[in-house]
Amino acid sequence: QVQLVESGGGLVQPGGSLRLSCAASGFSLDYYTIGWFRQAPGKAREGVSCIRSNDDSTYYADSVKGRFTISRDAAKNTVYLQMNSLKPEDTAVYYCAADTDVPRFRLWAAPEYDYWGQGTQVTVSS
Repeated sequence: QVQLVESGGGLVQPGGSLRLSCAASGFSLDYYTIGWFRQAPGKAREGVSCIRSNDDSTYYADSVKGRFTISRDAAKNTVYLQMNSLKPEDTAVYYCAADTDVPRFRLWAAPEYDYWGQGTQVTVSS
């Protein structure tokens, strides 16, 4: 059974850090492009960061560039999103998603991804 499970969310003060994990079971993440998306109340789901399957190239939304880092640990079959210098506007439910073949120009398109986790809440507030 193919499954993605996110963890690591929580409540953090502005300027703080969190590391989200996306653990896979039933398949190897090595062969998948992984995207992190987020959705705040009343807003559309937006792409945050991606790591591609073919060359592990990484991509970031402008809003998180320089603050977030995506990485892949093949041994643990897990992808991480390290989030630093968090801002209140980063508050959202964060989802990881996976698919085998996502064109570069479609990395931020949620419908391109077949597999999704259940999401983890990140709240940035003082």
